Amino acid sequence: MTSTLEARTAGALGWLRSAAALRWLALASVVVNVGIVVTGGAVRLTNSGLGCPTWPRCNGSDLVPNSRLGINGAIEFTNRTLTFVVGLTLALTLLAAWRQRRHVGLAALALAGVPAQAVLGGIVVLTDLNPWLVALHFLLSAAIIAVTFLLWWRVSEQPSVAVAPPARLLALGLTGVAGFVLVAGTVVTGAGPHAGDLKNGHVRRIDLPIAGLAQFHADLVMVLVGLTVGVLALGLALRVALLWRAAALLVGVELAQGAIGYTQYFLNVPPLLVGLHMFGACLVWLAALRVLLSTTSAPAGAS
Repeated sequence: MTSTLEARTAGALGWLRSAAALRWLALASVVVNVGIVVTGGAVRLTNSGLGCPTWPRCNGSDLVPNSRLGINGAIEFTNRTLTFVVGLTLALTLLAAWRQRRHVGLAALALAGVPAQAVLGGIVVLTDLNPWLVALHFLLSAAIIAVTFLLWWRVSEQPSVAVAPPARLLALGLTGVAGFVLVAGTVVTGAGPHAGDLKNGHVRRIDLPIAGLAQFHADLVMVLVGLTVGVLALGLALRVALLWRAAALLVGVELAQGAIGYTQYFLNVPPLLVGLHMFGACLVWLAALRVLLSTTSAPAGAS
């Protein structure tokens, strides 16, 4: 019995030595982090942000929700337990990276984001869904997504092309603006109607005019689209297929995201569309990172 268990353990650990295992685990790390953004959005959009009113326990001395907390408690607690799925996935990724001695630092950084995110989520609950902390909660997820995507890019040995400094600078600027779009979007959400709890009067909102914030967010999106079209045109002009294809993908995602954004605005931000918009924000971020990672700086003096 013992020898059988040892053989199975050795087989599992042996699988972690394979390059394919690390590639799949890195990709899974990206997927689960995008997934928990979506489920976190579902918590807020179903007014379940305080479904478990305390942290780290759910309610008082109870670790799990009781019947008095209803469906909102179940939704909030389910999202909390999904953190363990994310943590397990990233822990396995780190173990595989360590066994292969490949990009251990990136894998460790991604895993370190999980407890940081859990603690920040707890502080969000203890501060009655402070909108600035809720925004930071999403942005930390965006940072972890970026790290896991970079890890997947490197372990899967995705191709990149050397470009002249102006082109590289354009790709960097595009990614920076994409980051600003995410930040602006969280502020718009923090001033919007979906506070995350049924007692909206109890949950404070960002005290800024929502119309002005939405317009500023839309303006940043227009800048991002303009930069993306510029990268697309540059890639076509230079006949760099890798670059223009990455930019074309980003344009497509931006257009879909923009359609959702304008629709939700004119329909008075229905929860379902807000959830789709959050998922779309993750896709825009990933597509922007793909544009950046598709390029590298050409050596000095290269023509």
